[in-house]
Amino acid sequence: MHKEIATRDAYGKALVEIGSDERIVVMDADLSGSTRTALFGESYPERFYNMGIAEANMMSVAAGIASCGKVVFASTFAMFASGRAFEQIRNSICYPRLDVKIGATHSGITVGEDGASHQTVEDIALMRVIPHMTVISPADAVEARLATIAAYKTPGPFYLRLTRLAVPVIFQEDDYKFELGKGVTIKEGSDISLIATGLMVSKAMEAAKILKERGINARLINIHTIKPIDKDIIIQAAIETGAIVTCEEHSIIGGLAGAVAEVLVRNCPVPVGMVGVDDKFGKSGKPDALLKMYGLTPSDIVDTAMEVLKRK
Repeated sequence: MHKEIATRDAYGKALVEIGSDERIVVMDADLSGSTRTALFGESYPERFYNMGIAEANMMSVAAGIASCGKVVFASTFAMFASGRAFEQIRNSICYPRLDVKIGATHSGITVGEDGASHQTVEDIALMRVIPHMTVISPADAVEARLATIAAYKTPGPFYLRLTRLAVPVIFQEDDYKFELGKGVTIKEGSDISLIATGLMVSKAMEAAKILKERGINARLINIHTIKPIDKDIIIQAAIETGAIVTCEEHSIIGGLAGAVAEVLVRNCPVPVGMVGVDDKFGKSGKPDALLKMYGLTPSDIVDTAMEVLKRK
């Protein structure tokens, strides 16, 4: 891992890449510079619409346009996409299963100084509970590009959870295969499994190295598709390692932790630890300081893994 690129940057470039398809329409809620949809607007202004600070209306209009055979990407901050426009997403997009892809940037607490009103640690829970919705949380820019292309090629509603913060590039563009609904084993291990999503994948990679220094062989799994989740890779990890730690920049209620626990309790119960935001709102501060404050660092993952191993 060397370069650091925000997944929102990869999203914006991917929209331009697929933009030659005249079915694609891109919308934004007055944040096109931040969400990077402005790149599409510069290349294809006739199919780009700034809908103003009216996110619920944007989702309703997106649904209407999608009902006419278009593929619509509607973008804003994750807080406003998932929270302010929830009913429109549920009733107008997901219920009729329309081709609207929600590019939700600035997710999690690493929005930083914007504080609790703009940070969201609830959006995965909100979006994955809606029938027909596919939820993706890319680990890096390579995965974000491929996820955007996959969303474009796959019919139905999508929620793409993207970061403001630049994150390490983990995968190689030329040989990484992205497959919807399939987790990725980044590192094999037999003692415990670290199951991570989004920017926490790079944190879990660092944690796995620390655990190795302590003589613990940790498996590392990247879950980019939260819904539909890869049940097989989770069950296999539980059977083969006997202990799980989930890692996410989201509330431990209803997010990756909840999704993984749902699979395990029905199929292969094992000791589980959860690294995530523990039922709290965010605060204003520097991203790295917030990650430390909320227990989302490699050392926090290591501490949780050591506690879970005692219960194995």
